[in-house]
Formats: sequence, structure tokens, C-alpha cells
Amino acid sequence: MEALIHHFTLLSDQALVDKTFDPSRIEDLMRLFEVDSYKAWAALESEQQQELEEAEESLREAELELDRDMEWGMEEYRRTLEEMERMEAAELKELEEKAETARRTGNLMEKAATIAAKRHIAAAMGSAAASMRSAWKTAAGNKVHPS
Repeated sequence: MEALIHHFTLLSDQALVDKTFDPSRIEDLMRLFEVDSYKAWAALESEQQQELEEAEESLREAELELDRDMEWGMEEYRRTLEEMERMEAAELKELEEKAETARRTGNLMEKAATIAAKRHIAAAMGSAAASMRSAWKTAAGNKVHPS
């Protein structure tokens, strides 16, 4: 392009100085400018097309990487969720076992308290009966005859 501009400058100077200058020479030079412009335009379009294709390829690679990362993240989430569910199940089982043990202990304590209460009642009844018998014997032995 610079060579064409230089050549145009020379032809312009020559046209000003030379009265026999043929203007078709400038027209030929203008056609060369046009051809050079089209070539530059085509080269620029080709370069833009190549950059577009590279950008699209880069975008596809980024999407693939994002998909891989998302899949990895979801798999990690699933593993974590499964582990949490296993831990919850184990903890629930442990709590149920402790609750069952507490229930059995409570039932045994209730039975022991019932037995102890019955024995205490029986002992109290026996003591009361013995006291009553002793009182009757004492009362019967201290009778004064009216005679």
C-alpha cells in the first residue's frame, strides 16, 4: 500500500509538471489501489474468520471443562449425601438401641419397685398383725375378775 501511495505521489507530481501526462496512468494506479484494498479486506476477513473459529473452539473446550467440573461436583455431592445418609442411619439405629435399653431398664425397675412395694406392704401387714396379736394377748392377760 505504501508503494502505491509513493507511486501516486510521483504520478501526481508528474501530472502537475508534464503537460503530456496521460490520466489513464492514474486510473490504472487507482485500480491497483482497489485490488490492494480488496486483498487487504479479504485477508482481514480471513483473519477474523480464523479468530472466530479459534474463539468457538476455545468456547467448546471451556464448556467441556465446565461439564466435567459440574459432573465431578455432582458426583462429590452424591457421595457426600450417601455418606450422610449412612451416618444418619447408624446414629438412628444407635438411638433406637439406647431407647430400647432404657425402656427395658424402666420396665425392670417398675417390676422391682412393684415387688418391693408388695413385700413392704406384706411386712407392714405382718407387723400390724403381730402388734394386734400382742395387744390382744396383753389385753387378755390383764383381765381383772370381778370376784
